[in-house]
Amino acid sequence: MSGPTSVDSGPVPAELAALDAWLREWPSVLVAYSGGVDSAVVAAAAHRALGPRALACIGVSPSYPAREQREAIALAEATGFAFRLVETDEHLDPFYTANPDNRCYHCKAHLYGHLAAITAAEGWAVILDGTHAGDLGDDRPGRIAAGEQGVRSPLAELGFGKPVVRALARALGLPVWDKPAMACLSSRVPHGTAITPALLARIERAEDVLVALGFRQFRVRHHGELARIELPRPEMARAVAQQAAIVAGVRDAGYRHVCLDLAGFRSGAAEDAAPLVWQRQ
Repeated sequence: MSGPTSVDSGPVPAELAALDAWLREWPSVLVAYSGGVDSAVVAAAAHRALGPRALACIGVSPSYPAREQREAIALAEATGFAFRLVETDEHLDPFYTANPDNRCYHCKAHLYGHLAAITAAEGWAVILDGTHAGDLGDDRPGRIAAGEQGVRSPLAELGFGKPVVRALARALGLPVWDKPAMACLSSRVPHGTAITPALLARIERAEDVLVALGFRQFRVRHHGELARIELPRPEMARAVAQQAAIVAGVRDAGYRHVCLDLAGFRSGAAEDAAPLVWQRQ
């Protein structure tokens, strides 16, 4: 392998050289790409290392917000890597829609099953994802589905955690280097509450209200008629100042009650939350 080259933001760090070398071990790669910083790094680095022998695939389903799809496409077009939209069908699977504790397994099984079919039909060598080293200690049922389809995780295998991944994104000139983590819309629904496309669309419309008001990190947690909004604590004062617009928009999305969670934003907060039951007096 030749010595370090350069990218728009300066010299290639040793970690990027290591990622390049890892990717060049493969004749071709298919990347599960969502537009988040992790999968964007893998997709952009794969394009840099392999050119047309790399393809980024965007899984499209009701649990994937349209705004995220638009941003993922725009990033791919701006960066120049090839991409394809792949329709998945987990919302037709009763094991997924029942929303059990291992819901993510059923979701990822559909995604990786579709990608595996493309790999077999078109001769791609391997499927890659954006899992990094910091993800490995978490309870992630989707990792089981990835393992069943032989999905490889270059960032994790190289021992790169989130700070390194963000540094790689900056080195590659990716504008998403500081993008907050974005879980699928189904993660807003407490386990045991059935998931439907209509419910996911309601959550998406409510979250689009926050996007339009300039919020970047948030969750709208679904509890029947109530939408529980999580924001980082420094953003709460701004939310209170925009209370009227938030309440009106979230009600227009289909919720009767709107509340701001004073505990603040935290990942996975819906996973242990029981559905709230409202009793009319």
